[in-house]
Amino acid sequence: MLDQNLKQQLQGLLGKVPGRVELQLTLDASAESRELEQLAHELAALSDKVALASAPGNAKRAPTLEIVAADRGTRISFAGIPSGHEFTSLVLALLHSGGHPLKLDDDTQRQVAELEGDLDFDIYVSLSCQTCPDVVQALNMLAALNPRVRTTMIDGALFQPEIEANNILAVPTVYLNGKRFSQGRIGINDILRKLAGNGGASDKALNRRAPYDMLIIGGGPAGASAAIYAARKGLRTGIVAENFGGQVLDTIGIENFISVKATEGPKLVASLEEHVRSYAVDIMQGQRAREVGAKGADGLFRVQLESGATLRARSIVLATGARWRQINVPGESEYKGKGVAYCPHCDGPLFKGRKVAVVGGGNSGIEAAIDLAGIVEHVTVLEYSSTLKADKVLVDKARSLANVTIITDAQTTAIDGDGARVTGLRYRDRDSGDEHQIALAGVFVQIGLVPNSDPVRGLVELTPFGEVVTNRKGETSVPGIFAAGDVSDTAFKQIIIAMGDGATASLGAFDYLIRSGTSDVTDKAA
Repeated sequence: MLDQNLKQQLQGLLGKVPGRVELQLTLDASAESRELEQLAHELAALSDKVALASAPGNAKRAPTLEIVAADRGTRISFAGIPSGHEFTSLVLALLHSGGHPLKLDDDTQRQVAELEGDLDFDIYVSLSCQTCPDVVQALNMLAALNPRVRTTMIDGALFQPEIEANNILAVPTVYLNGKRFSQGRIGINDILRKLAGNGGASDKALNRRAPYDMLIIGGGPAGASAAIYAARKGLRTGIVAENFGGQVLDTIGIENFISVKATEGPKLVASLEEHVRSYAVDIMQGQRAREVGAKGADGLFRVQLESGATLRARSIVLATGARWRQINVPGESEYKGKGVAYCPHCDGPLFKGRKVAVVGGGNSGIEAAIDLAGIVEHVTVLEYSSTLKADKVLVDKARSLANVTIITDAQTTAIDGDGARVTGLRYRDRDSGDEHQIALAGVFVQIGLVPNSDPVRGLVELTPFGEVVTNRKGETSVPGIFAAGDVSDTAFKQIIIAMGDGATASLGAFDYLIRSGTSDVTDKAA
């Protein structure tokens, strides 16, 4: 399964592990079990630190690979074959179980070590989901640090009856001790807060942070670029974000990032984060900005976080990006995660052999239909306009697929369900006025993005579409507040443009700080 180059890389990594781990296999007569057994043998052959158990495992699912560190008392499991995006989760589990240091600060590691009670996490994933590995790896770190925490990655496509029995229609979905714990992206700080049941001391400690010269709200490409430029100017720089990477984490293929022929979102995000962390930037993940207040008499802006903490800064760069636009019809919010989805790559495998609809005929909608056509029984594309907005090559491909139906002049009016999951969709023919109903299991909404400008709504000027209005320096209508990337009124929403916007806004903010006579910054620049 593993090619020679990958084996050499893994040998080098495993050679740095101080402790030993054992691989325990629970298998059946399936082809997937044979494949997992082969993978386990190849891993064990790479290092004397990895041993294959002689006795069969006793996991409740087959096939399952368990990574056991007897001296540490830890156990991390993979039900299914951890390939695709989850292969990295497997490698990290091996390294961390063997005692390789985790990239977590001391306070976070202390909180994990202090977790009490037996915590058994089941993480349902699809191997094509780019969000899932982040959740798997976050929970696996808990298990590697605290022997009372056990984790199992479960490939939903392989254990379909279990998926249906639990009514799981979106991934990642996490269960804790048999009860649903979370759905969607969740970071290690969010997990710890959820386990603690409150904001946690770490959130309250944010109130004691000294004012930042530049506080960047958002950790996507624009925010990362702004942070690097600010740090290189010697400014006290902070980033506050729910997740580092933003929308890019959910991007499958990137082929228009200049100088890089092809990459994937998570790989680009990892490089961005590594670059930012090479500077003295205070990164506060797992935090969402609720409101940016006007500048006070002390010359500082105050940013209130959803956690209740407040941060202070001499300048602000808003780089909060955008989120999926909703169709806002009856049933959409009620069945979100129960058949209504926004990421075909993540959730598509859960609808294998079923009928689904895609709402939206732009590039993202038609690309979604093409991808889903290889998994599901049938895809119906509903486009509000009389013509499709997608590129011709994509439209031609979609029309060539026998299990794809495209309907234009279709206004989605409602999403139906039985209380537990989606059962159908209703739409109106805008030309004839006739009402139609389609029986299906899932609805993928692909109608564009909405800028995340809520924290500054009512404070700075916005376009009718909710974008933050900026000048050529990235400055908003309020001196000292800048915006960059998809949240701003920049003409084109692209990763490379967002990075340029971030650099522009950061340099604009630096210029503002110098010209406004802020003493700390003036002293640094002198």
